[in-house]
Amino acid sequence: MSEPTRTPLLDVPAEARHRVALLRDVPTGELLIHEIYLSVQGESTFAGLPCAFVRTSVCSQRCTYCDTPHAFTQGTRMARADVLAKALAFGCPLVEITGGEPLLQPDVFTLMTELCDAGRTVLLETGGAHDVGAVDPRVHVIMDLKCPDSGESHRNHWANLAKLKPTDQIKFVIASRADWDWTASAIREHRLDERFACLVSCVFGRVQPVELVGWLLDSGLHRVRMQLQMHKYIWEPTTRGV
Repeated sequence: MSEPTRTPLLDVPAEARHRVALLRDVPTGELLIHEIYLSVQGESTFAGLPCAFVRTSVCSQRCTYCDTPHAFTQGTRMARADVLAKALAFGCPLVEITGGEPLLQPDVFTLMTELCDAGRTVLLETGGAHDVGAVDPRVHVIMDLKCPDSGESHRNHWANLAKLKPTDQIKFVIASRADWDWTASAIREHRLDERFACLVSCVFGRVQPVELVGWLLDSGLHRVRMQLQMHKYIWEPTTRGV
């Protein structure tokens, strides 16, 4: 497995580097962390399971529907060893690394390996704009492909499709019928539903679940799974730490 770059700004486009400026002063061995907490997994094929979450700070993307903008500029520097210890202390067999965008921070790669070595099932939620090639193969990658209404579809790193494993998952967040049509086309063009678990969900409050169900059933994409953001139905959509 190749070593990740030690410079988190290398694969961030010049026009977006101001968004990740907080990471410039984070040294090797530390991470900028927004929150670490225990909750229930709200999405993916692991939905419903208790899960320890490690949410990193900072993101190079600005999706129009982002539900964690507070993670863009707020964070606490922590030694990677302390992050590992806190995540393990919950005693939960499932751990998710999320953000922000975790892959902006080089020590995330080592953290994921350490969690796997500790016997945890590790999920990585990533926005799809950054190379997943250096992620430990034991990690379950849950990768967004950004639809046009996100405002970030031009940053999709399509080369990632060749690096994902059959145990990985691809997620599409749908904000409109146009987004759905784009999603269905991408799934068919790249045979995504034959290669990975494919998940589709609504942008909360912009597409109704019944609409997305109808589009999915009409499409004939019978291997694609619709999901609801379970945590937003259990708690208020803006609640943190869930």
